[in-house]
Amino acid sequence: MTSVLYDAPGPRAKRRNVILSVVFIAALALVLWWVYRTMDDKGQLDWALWKPFTESEAWTTYLLPGLVDTLKAAALSMVIALPLGAILGIARMSDHKWVRVPASVVVEFFRAIPVLLLMLFANEFFARSTDVTSADRPLYAVVTGLVLYNASVLAEVVRAGILSLPKGQGEAAQAIGLRKSQIMSNILLPQAVTVMLPAIVSQLVVIVKDTALGGVMLGFTELLNSRGTLAANYANVVPSFIVVAVIFIVLNFLLTSFASWLEGRLRRSKRGTGAVLGAEDVDDLNAAEVGGTFGTGADK
Repeated sequence: MTSVLYDAPGPRAKRRNVILSVVFIAALALVLWWVYRTMDDKGQLDWALWKPFTESEAWTTYLLPGLVDTLKAAALSMVIALPLGAILGIARMSDHKWVRVPASVVVEFFRAIPVLLLMLFANEFFARSTDVTSADRPLYAVVTGLVLYNASVLAEVVRAGILSLPKGQGEAAQAIGLRKSQIMSNILLPQAVTVMLPAIVSQLVVIVKDTALGGVMLGFTELLNSRGTLAANYANVVPSFIVVAVIFIVLNFLLTSFASWLEGRLRRSKRGTGAVLGAEDVDDLNAAEVGGTFGTGADK
């Protein structure tokens, strides 16, 4: 059986794939065994190091408050960056030069600066030019840096998603007299959402992970920063890193799973019925339209 992208593997290719799979699984098992033995020899698997995670104090005092701050910063950044990125992406496609050029400058400028540097600049700005308290300043700086960087990236995602649509979509809308704003909001953007969704979700995952930068450089009490305090109190550095890594993996897995479900739902909602109208059905529809037109005229 042949696919559009590749030829179906023959007997020799199948044997080769099986051998490679077995070798990879064996190598992975050896690496996992080496990691286990190394951690066991170093005493990192001792129950005393893992016991704090079975007690409520480690979670209620350190991990859960850090997780709440991580989710708060990520949620605020997502809510602001998504619409701002959409506006910048659409502005970059404007026919008006006075709209397109400034939007392009903003996107290229903030996309070229590392997000950590944006956080540091934002922190200094809030410290010197505003009345934001020192307790709230790390959150403001983290959200500002994430919004500026990710909105610029999302602007390119939006622009690429719209440009990936067939040109006939916009041309057909212009032919029936729709304005450009109507074409963008009613025709192009709804279709481009399903195209853009995987890239948007990937960027949202990046936002969740990049909140840790604020904890490292600005003292923002997110999950990774709270892990440091927990490890200092319980002297379980490696186990605390493993637990926090698992939390991040679960969090991002839930985010991508929700996005996959949403993408499938959107695709199903836009799928046609596949029904084919015959000549009689078309005549009936035309007759109904003509009848409706005459009925409206009679009412007038």
